[in-house]
Amino acid sequence: MPAARVRRIRESPSSAAAARVRELKAAGRDVLDLTVGEPDFDTPRHVKDAAIRAIEAGETKYTPVNGTPRLREAIRTRLLRTTGIRYDDAQITVGGGGKQVVYLAFTASLDEGDEVIVPAPYWVSYPDMVRANDGTPVILATRAEDRYKVTPGALRAAITPRTKWLVLNAPSNPTGVLYTRGELAALGEVLAEAPHVRVLTDEIYDEIVFGDERAVGLAQAAPGIRDRVLTVNGVSKSYAMTGWRLGYAVGDPGVIGAINLLQSQTSSCPSSITQAAAAEALTGDQSFVAEAAAVYRERRDRAVELVGAVDGLAPIVPDGAFYLFVDCRGLLGRTTPTGAVLENDQDVALYFLEEAGVAVIQGSAYGVAPFFRMSFATDRETIEAGIGAIREAVERLG
Repeated sequence: MPAARVRRIRESPSSAAAARVRELKAAGRDVLDLTVGEPDFDTPRHVKDAAIRAIEAGETKYTPVNGTPRLREAIRTRLLRTTGIRYDDAQITVGGGGKQVVYLAFTASLDEGDEVIVPAPYWVSYPDMVRANDGTPVILATRAEDRYKVTPGALRAAITPRTKWLVLNAPSNPTGVLYTRGELAALGEVLAEAPHVRVLTDEIYDEIVFGDERAVGLAQAAPGIRDRVLTVNGVSKSYAMTGWRLGYAVGDPGVIGAINLLQSQTSSCPSSITQAAAAEALTGDQSFVAEAAAVYRERRDRAVELVGAVDGLAPIVPDGAFYLFVDCRGLLGRTTPTGAVLENDQDVALYFLEEAGVAVIQGSAYGVAPFFRMSFATDRETIEAGIGAIREAVERLG
């Protein structure tokens, strides 16, 4: 019998969707997969070469819990370059992906009944990570007119004496929206009134932005509360290294020390080879990052154009990341060729899969309905074919 903490959580909807696509393909079905949450590019050559050199040099042993000195220096250098903030070793933790770092942060800090404010739409794992660690996720609804971002008034109303964390994710999965420096500063003013609240800001997509300015994080925009901000990042998305599994966080030495203590009793340290590759990714040639972001922007523009032309669908135009979050309320109540009525966004996602051979993820998995999320981290041909098939399936609705 699984422990209670396991029974409180569910399988990741994005992982379940990817598994379903694999099953259908194995059964001989042609499926255009728009669920993928990882770059379709290969890891840059110089990063792979760094890993090979590390193997050949015998760098295959345990490392310090908080990473090799070279990786820590690379993280410090990268953050000083991108944010202007200087961190020392006591403020750095590394783990087997940003996902593990987020989980360990909650494990290290939550007691039963502690509340974590999770704005919706949210990355699917946040609420279940909180539940698994005896906390209570407090889902904070956001509004279309605010581009699904947290406002100061809504944040102030959500904070209680039991609030331990606020989670911010920008650019967001699934909406791709980004906060301005002014918006973050305004949230910082509210948080200054609540010194018991920490902020976990997940910035894993911060290099994939489509405007002329870099993404700005809360630690930059609200220096007055910087000691309560845990900034999580990694190499998975920006450097096409999802399978390498390397994430990191910087922040208060007390929280970082607790995470490192847990890491010492779980996986000890991330892969030494991955750490060598990540150090090179963070400090080596950065041209791949800009080139990939430019390609994502072209794909975004094309996907927004095509989806926006489909009757009943309304995409949110993302500022970054590689997802399109699409309002599909215009399809609800319509009838499929088999006579079934589309009652919710899960029905819509299943209809697209069965009728169009296109895999997307229902918005309810992200806490907001009726929407669906589609990824444009795939080639333009697949994007155009997938949206074309969706358009044709919509045209067959009664």
